[in-house]
Amino acid sequence: MTKAIVMRTTGGPEVLKLETVEVGEPGVGQARIRQTTAGVNIHDVYVRTGLYQTLKLPGIPGLEAIGVVEAVGPGVTHVKAGDRVGCLTRDYQAYAQRRLALADQLFKIPHSIDDSTAAAVLLRGLTALMLVRYTHRLEPGMAVLVHAASGGVGQLVCQWAHHLGARVIGTVGSEEKGRIARENGCDDVILYRSENFVERVSAITGGRGVDVAYDSVGKDTFLGSLECLALRGHLINFGQSSGAVDPLPMPLLFKKSNSVTRPAVFHYVETPEQREQMANELFDAIAKKIVRPSKASEYRLEDAGRAQQDMEERRTAGAVILKM
Repeated sequence: MTKAIVMRTTGGPEVLKLETVEVGEPGVGQARIRQTTAGVNIHDVYVRTGLYQTLKLPGIPGLEAIGVVEAVGPGVTHVKAGDRVGCLTRDYQAYAQRRLALADQLFKIPHSIDDSTAAAVLLRGLTALMLVRYTHRLEPGMAVLVHAASGGVGQLVCQWAHHLGARVIGTVGSEEKGRIARENGCDDVILYRSENFVERVSAITGGRGVDVAYDSVGKDTFLGSLECLALRGHLINFGQSSGAVDPLPMPLLFKKSNSVTRPAVFHYVETPEQREQMANELFDAIAKKIVRPSKASEYRLEDAGRAQQDMEERRTAGAVILKM
């Protein structure tokens, strides 16, 4: 038996209840993990509210967690009992002290990275890597726009883009978050509540626009982000914190030969080879201080609802984690 957050219906933070659940022995290809820390992501909020109906109810939410392998089932060879691992899976169940997982979904965590840092950076770091090196490969001299630049993914994207030699323009909601964005590699900061970000991007770039716009906000910023693009610029929409984007009239792209992508990080780590390559790139970047995960906001497992609410209401900056 173990403690877990169980969601039986969609709704507000109050639907996230701490319950006792049973965890069996690992079957073929599975591992049982004692989890120590889980990451809280905006995706989890979408699942809780019903915007994403991808968790079968009743179910245990959460996409990523860090822990130690307790036992493995038949056929498992690449991890063993005692290994420290990260689990990133669309099968959810991160908000639990123990769980079963497919062993081929596990990432071995280097000893140099503690559990809190690993939980704060695994999904966010792989997402940032996907954005700056795979979805659109950044090169020196490019100009990029990063919405929510002080957020968990935003900080890492700004750090990585700055390291790669791009000019980084970030949007934030307050002066304090602007300070955080600058500390994480933003060359220019736009306070979107008091400034028109489209006009400011045009002024900053001398009317040229940006080569890439990273938009995790969605409905409220999407068309403005498209307007900010330079000729042959690329808009990458990887979230929808303000709501889903309306259908896009294709002639809007023809105007400047623009392109739009809606990527999911899971599609970039489908095979063991892809997982190993991207994990190695991420952990190498952390070791070399190319990316510097900030200290996460920590909550207890039983306070998962409050953690999500604080994230949803933008009372947090950077990563949010649950300690078991």
